[in-house]
Amino acid sequence: MMIPACRLADLPRGEAHRLDIDPPVSVFHTDDGELFAIDDTCTHQDASLADGWLEGCEVECPLHASKFDLRTGAVDAPPAKLPVRTHEVVVEDGMIYVQLSLAAPNLPPCISARLAGGPA
Repeated sequence: MMIPACRLADLPRGEAHRLDIDPPVSVFHTDDGELFAIDDTCTHQDASLADGWLEGCEVECPLHASKFDLRTGAVDAPPAKLPVRTHEVVVEDGMIYVQLSLAAPNLPPCISARLAGGPA
């Protein structure tokens, strides 16, 4: 499914745009002009990666400093152990679209329990 994110002109380099879908996805515009989309929630604990620090092709979680590679979703620093999903980004007529991955997301335990109907 292709989801419109925002206009390219509205997403400055070095910034992120969060899509409030379930689960949330964020689009990152690197200082080099590349665009990446990953699941927005850190796999360690419920924190928005769009609120993190973007450096090169990595984003650092604002909560406990885990780092995720925007190209692969791989986690590069603990305490997170699981990668985030990556999604394809397409720009058409100045609009950024995200093609959602069909893979299952790696959600932190507190969100997985809540979705399963258990204690949060």
